[in-house]
Amino acid sequence: MITRGPSWARGFFPQGYFTQVPAPEVQDELRQRFGHWGRPGWVRVDNGYPWGNFNDLPTVLALWLVGAGVQVHWNEPRRPQQNAKVERSQGTGWRWAEPWLCPDAAALQARFDREDRVQRELYPSQPGGQSRLAAYPALAQVRQPYTRTWEQRHWDLQRALAHLAEYQAVRKVSAGGHVGIYDTTYYVGRAYVGETVYVQLNPDTREWVISDAQDRELRKHAAEQITRARLLALNLAL
Repeated sequence: MITRGPSWARGFFPQGYFTQVPAPEVQDELRQRFGHWGRPGWVRVDNGYPWGNFNDLPTVLALWLVGAGVQVHWNEPRRPQQNAKVERSQGTGWRWAEPWLCPDAAALQARFDREDRVQRELYPSQPGGQSRLAAYPALAQVRQPYTRTWEQRHWDLQRALAHLAEYQAVRKVSAGGHVGIYDTTYYVGRAYVGETVYVQLNPDTREWVISDAQDRELRKHAAEQITRARLLALNLAL
């Protein structure tokens, strides 16, 4: 996908920025990649939507990945060197595929597919003039197969809950005595209007526990929005 360059780039990538791509479209693409290459043990991502955000809770896409057994590592903001190999490979792909010569998105994709194959199977980048595939043939083996059937059977809500429980959300109580967690508001009490409270998930009871600065429990509410069906469908907004 082209996200930089001259104005004609929007003909290939109408959104203009990756952060504008709907999360379900990213999920669909990940499912296709997992189906081809297998599930990775973890992924390294940036902080922008849909991978992360500057909120204090993980995005629904991140929770979906964790539930699928894929750990997520977020790079520090403005530290592209932490993902140096990917940044370099993107630059190499840009130079090799020459997107400015492509008349449309299909032609661009075909060129990227071709150059990916050349880099992986033909280019003598390894000692002895071998390609990466020749030097490491085991990398072509799918160690953790993925299908939609596998996902329906094995996607684990408890993994997602355990990950979510590692976060503590900081909220200010509204004039009506409420705080917002994802797309749901919860009542804390009018006695706490304007106060800062701390919200954390209890993964065993699946409850939001709201506490004050002295760690005194103020309220508990069922985390009714954190369900298997909603996380699989990415139906959860921050």
